[in-house]
Amino acid sequence: MASIINFSEAATIGVHSMIVIAREGKPLNAIELSKLLGKSKHHIGKVLQRLVKMGYLKSQRGPTGGFQLNTDPKDISMYQIYAAIEGPVSNTGCGDKHHICSFNKCIQNNLVNKMSVEFVTFMEKEKLQDYL
Repeated sequence: MASIINFSEAATIGVHSMIVIAREGKPLNAIELSKLLGKSKHHIGKVLQRLVKMGYLKSQRGPTGGFQLNTDPKDISMYQIYAAIEGPVSNTGCGDKHHICSFNKCIQNNLVNKMSVEFVTFMEKEKLQDYL
């Protein structure tokens, strides 16, 4: 079944991992997160390294290491998490080079652009803190 907005597995891992890590309040390693989320520890590790690189998480190796928040949950929006993994949402408009419909009635330029803006606006308002 098609849906308008799809979260990739990586984005899903990123969002859910951030929620779990924030709730726990202690470092969690990829193996622990894998058991909690039912996802590959390797994929979790790759995704969370992106969030480390962006400064939202910090990581420490070793038996007592793991991933831990590096930013207050009230200061992290769901869009920041999403964009750290997927990249920023772009409004590229219609990709048809033949311009079959007039610009003011193009479904891709009007509807898709509007929904993209609404998605970003919604995700920016949603803070990690709201999901704890």
